[in-house]
Amino acid sequence: MGLGVRAAPFTYVAHALAVVAAAMVLYWCIHFRGGLAFEAANKNLIFNVHPVLMLIGFIILGSEAIMVYKVLPTVNHDTTKLIHLILHAIALVLGAVGIYCAFKNHNETGIANLYSLHSWLGIGTISLYGIQWIFGFLAFFFPKAAPNVRKSALPWHALLGIFVYILALATAELGFLEKLTFLQSSGIDKYGPESFLVNFTALVVVLFGASVVVAVVAPARLEEPQGYAPIPEN
Repeated sequence: MGLGVRAAPFTYVAHALAVVAAAMVLYWCIHFRGGLAFEAANKNLIFNVHPVLMLIGFIILGSEAIMVYKVLPTVNHDTTKLIHLILHAIALVLGAVGIYCAFKNHNETGIANLYSLHSWLGIGTISLYGIQWIFGFLAFFFPKAAPNVRKSALPWHALLGIFVYILALATAELGFLEKLTFLQSSGIDKYGPESFLVNFTALVVVLFGASVVVAVVAPARLEEPQGYAPIPEN
């Protein structure tokens, strides 16, 4: 049973919330946390790259890859498939760099790695993301599986993609919570502007993710053209 609504309005909301979330995380890391750097005497600047890349590079770009079929419903399927593939590849690379910055910060400051649920889910999420990308490339792009195999695999590929996306959102929420807990335990005001900014950023990310998921499961058109198929038989 369909939702009875088109995807387009939810893609508009998602894009608006993406801009807000990106601006908020940049403002937090630059204004409150001192800026971004890959090399710095202040190792916190290295860590600051992590939330910026994981949100903007991994989650937001990944969301654009997921929504591309609904954002560009009239564009040739092969073109949107290529955009989908490229955006996911960029998101995967930026996510890997973001995780590298977290490890780099920990290693250079003597903090243990992979001790929290956030870190465990993060490694699991990006690993599943990479597996999804490789499978999608081989099955749907090159060398490309037989049409009947692609037709059977597509629903599972889409379902696992939504699962990994929701897992990424949950991991991000745990990351905001973990970082804010550390900051508050080290002295920042629990009711101060930075605490409110981090909490509101996390709320915006929840709303953003929800709008993306609805956009993905809602049809681009209330009635698909006759003979339309996401994976052509020929």
